Amino acid sequence: MFDNADLMKAITTIQTVTPPFIPPDAEVMTMIIEWPAGSAGAPPHRHPGGPSFGYVLEGEAPRVIKAGEAFWEPGGDVIHYSDANNRSDIRLRFLVTMVCAPGQPMLVVVDEDELEQRKDRRVQRP
Repeated sequence: MFDNADLMKAITTIQTVTPPFIPPDAEVMTMIIEWPAGSAGAPPHRHPGGPSFGYVLEGEAPRVIKAGEAFWEPGGDVIHYSDANNRSDIRLRFLVTMVCAPGQPMLVVVDEDELEQRKDRRVQRP
């Protein structure tokens, strides 16, 4: 017999988020991204089709997201500035589930002109 209490003991919630939007007819893609030690990762970019949800499997990111922690990006017009591996001794591996709108790319690189125009919106590192 199924025991709901056993199910609840088996679940660990690592993040709960209310995304700003989910496009109609959205598709969902889950992938693992691996950057070797010291990799610059992807250039500044956005995910126009919708939000992305991630979980760091190994390593840590500049925002000090460590293995076992989750993150999310709202998608749309929001720029993701870095997913580099600042560690020189280990790889960075993270799992990402992206909501994608049909007909839109999952990732769009942001050019230098736009980065300059929007530099006042970027959170400064300590």
